[in-house]
Amino acid sequence: MGEVYRADDLKLGQQVALKFLPESVDRDPARLTQLHTEVRMARQVSHPNVCRVYDAGEYDGHTFLSMEYVDGEDLASLIRRIGRFPQDRAIELARQICAGLAAAHDRGVVHRDLKPANIMLDGSGKIRITDFGLAGATGEVLRAGTPAYMAPEQLAGAEVTPRSDVYALGLVLYELFTGRRALDAANMAELIAKREQADITLPTDIVRDLDAGIERIIMRCLEPDPARRPGSALGVAAALPGGDPLAAALAAGETPSPDMVAASGTSEALPGATVFACAAWIVLSSIALLVLYQRVLMVNIVNPTKPPEALIDRAQDVVQKLGYSDGVRATAAGLTTSLDWVRYVDRTFTEPSRWNRLRTARPETYVLWYRTSPRTLTPFGQENRVEALNPPLNVSGMTLVIVDTAGRLGELIAVPQPREPATPATPFTNWPLLFELAGLPMADFKPVTPRWVSPVHAEQRMAWEGHIPEVPGATVGVEAGATHGRPVMFVITGAWSQSVRTPGRGAAPLFVRIIGALAGFVMPLLMLVGPILAYRNVKLGRGDRRGAFRAASAVFFLIVGVWVLGDTHLPSFSVEQARLFTAIGNALFSAGLLWLTYLGLEPYVRRFSPDSLVGWTRLVAGGWRDPRVGRDILIGVSAGLAMTVVFAIHNLLPPLFGRPEPMPVAGYTDQLMSIRFVLAQILHQTQNAITSGMLGMGGFVALRILLKRRWAAAVVATICFVWVVLEGMFSPGIPALDFIMGLIITAMFVAVIGWGGLLATVVTVMTHFLLLRAPLTTDLASWRATAGLVYLAAVLGIGFWGCYLAARPATRRAAV
Repeated sequence: MGEVYRADDLKLGQQVALKFLPESVDRDPARLTQLHTEVRMARQVSHPNVCRVYDAGEYDGHTFLSMEYVDGEDLASLIRRIGRFPQDRAIELARQICAGLAAAHDRGVVHRDLKPANIMLDGSGKIRITDFGLAGATGEVLRAGTPAYMAPEQLAGAEVTPRSDVYALGLVLYELFTGRRALDAANMAELIAKREQADITLPTDIVRDLDAGIERIIMRCLEPDPARRPGSALGVAAALPGGDPLAAALAAGETPSPDMVAASGTSEALPGATVFACAAWIVLSSIALLVLYQRVLMVNIVNPTKPPEALIDRAQDVVQKLGYSDGVRATAAGLTTSLDWVRYVDRTFTEPSRWNRLRTARPETYVLWYRTSPRTLTPFGQENRVEALNPPLNVSGMTLVIVDTAGRLGELIAVPQPREPATPATPFTNWPLLFELAGLPMADFKPVTPRWVSPVHAEQRMAWEGHIPEVPGATVGVEAGATHGRPVMFVITGAWSQSVRTPGRGAAPLFVRIIGALAGFVMPLLMLVGPILAYRNVKLGRGDRRGAFRAASAVFFLIVGVWVLGDTHLPSFSVEQARLFTAIGNALFSAGLLWLTYLGLEPYVRRFSPDSLVGWTRLVAGGWRDPRVGRDILIGVSAGLAMTVVFAIHNLLPPLFGRPEPMPVAGYTDQLMSIRFVLAQILHQTQNAITSGMLGMGGFVALRILLKRRWAAAVVATICFVWVVLEGMFSPGIPALDFIMGLIITAMFVAVIGWGGLLATVVTVMTHFLLLRAPLTTDLASWRATAGLVYLAAVLGIGFWGCYLAARPATRRAAV
């Protein structure tokens, strides 16, 4: 490539090196391009173990570049002169070579011509990597370099990546520790033949007392398949005896790179006893949840016997018998909860068995709504799913039928025609039909003055009062209305009934509204702070763009997957296209926000708490089979199960103190309609876990920076986070007990953040969120069992996969 001269910079008064192209090729455009490439690539890299390049210039028709003058000798001549280095000294030099090479890779620069002749040892004994004349960006295809030190894929003209440099690094280390070349051939054909690892003499065959770990990492670098090599130069440094580049970077006050974090920490498999204990805990805690949820989940107490398909069939029969089956173009159905009776029981009764009152189908707790419409049902607003009242009932011919879990009519709304008929209709008189559909004996009810206003126009209004055997002594009202000779309204009411039209119905307590208002500032704050910190970190070269992109991509595809599986899809290409674009827009917004937040916060986590990112960075880098990844998954699933068990136990403790058992957990009802809704919830909670886990980690590290000590940060974080846990999970009971149980759950979560790491935190949140929504039942013959089993299978599958990974020997670990 040229000749190098020592020179004096007369302006700055220091020595520099000037590199000139040979006179015969000084006018060759290709060589000039290589020279300019060397300047451009090398100036991107600033590291103590990389020779700095200053500028390119021209003098008297000769092109040259100026660079840092290194007073020393290249490794090629040193090895020829003295042979191999002592092991301790060779390890020290190897670490420096790895550090300099990693700095280049961190900037997306691949050297492509790493060899002993391009590595100098200066007068102070420090390594300097030189000659970036053939360097290029990761992923470029260029068949250039020194054949004896080229990786197989580079020699074949395939894509060149940092792993190609790692191959050359292995050859350099081989010479450094043995004093001989690993691949020494008389011609190219012989060199290519020796590329197979079987033809490379093991370093310990040359140096008998060489550390086995050194030989192992050198031979891993020389794997013909790039995927089987270490993923980074820092991974090589970490595998050397006593190697801890992360600690060295932190001691120097530097922010370690993501690759350095991924290469740090243990990679050994967990002891078999530990993995077995974790697996046993996962199984036992899952069984405990199955048992506890029989008293904690409302659906298990109510135990609806008819599946949704049977209730839909019954609702269709009601629509047909009332004369609304003609002209129907669209239908929709769903399960939901009616909490009026539940809240009434909570207010009125205090006996230990009070929740047994929910076991009757009437007054209803779970109901099925069924919508019909003469046109496509398109939900309004931000909702992407048809609900009982979305879209509103505002088109003639629309009906809403609600049946209880026994299939009996509980409510009817039918929108009448907007105009009076040309011929006056005969007044509706078949009120017994409505009583029959509702399963009520009309003879036991007496007419009274109507008190409920119909939600649609009703020319005729009727009302009755009577009693039902499920609530002895309670008066039940029946309100009905008709227009143009057809029933348009029917509802069964009691002292517990509250209309959805009542102002303030279901209003959240003041504390909950305050929490909601504060949470409303989080997204705008992240939108403001994220770009500022992200811009600064990227400008300083500290942002992990690869990790941010992969995390944001995961969030994007998870949100789109939720839309595909969990939303209502309409038989209209134009409407579905618009809704798809809306879903993609929402996914891009959330992914972009996470991308900015990741770039803004992750470098600070990496700087002040790098140990918490080891498993996460290995996973993001593609090392999903790494034992450390398995360990973090195992921690997350175990902690998430423990938090959910504590949550379940909370509902069973008040009776021990002479207090009524709290209200059962209503849970989500959509997932009982179809498995696709279960899968949508799994994707949705995975996306929530990624976002929540990262924000929780960022908050904890901020406290750790402020308070200096991990334990102090954990205590303050627990105090801060417990209010969110209390607001989101517990119903009013014994305030002191609620607070204690909330503290326990929050302390578990914070402990995972502080000592388990980001990946463990994300898995913890995902496990906890999934199990909070899982309709677990011990009645495996029930129609409800499938949904709960899918949730449980997902959690157990993740947990056992973590056990498998954590138990794998380190030598089988996928390179990161």
